[in-house]
Amino acid sequence: MLSLKYLSSYPPELLAQVRQLIDSGRLGTHLETRYPERHDIQTDRALYDFVMELKQRHLRTAPPIHRVSYEARLDVVRNALGLHTTTSRVQGGKLKAKKDIRIAALFKDVPPEFLHMIVVHELAHLRESDHNKAFYRLCDSMLPGYHQLEFDLRLYLTWRDLRQGKT
Repeated sequence: MLSLKYLSSYPPELLAQVRQLIDSGRLGTHLETRYPERHDIQTDRALYDFVMELKQRHLRTAPPIHRVSYEARLDVVRNALGLHTTTSRVQGGKLKAKKDIRIAALFKDVPPEFLHMIVVHELAHLRESDHNKAFYRLCDSMLPGYHQLEFDLRLYLTWRDLRQGKT
């Protein structure tokens, strides 16, 4: 039986529909029809600018972000949507914190909607550390249709693994 590791928390009825798309060979066509374009944010600097523009628009009062980058070594299964980190250190008598956002490098070649969704997800962690209702409300307010995009990204990751023979 085909492993749907990116979709494991979805209802069985939905997984059956996904399996049907895969078995009929239509998953890739379905995704390419819905998301025909690829974004052009290829450098860490361009990614930083994109993230900062979204942060300025939606989270002005959130803590500053020190660094944003594509990361080739991120484990997609554990950190499929990227990684946000906080580094704290003592400087003089004060505690300084730096926030970083790292996005898996494989997301350099995805539709712009998926990159936008990943960035929104990581930005939401500046306000909400847990994946709770408030977190997902914030994601949806920054990007209407967030939940559908997250599901479609998980479909895309499944399709990518199928093409590479990783299932």
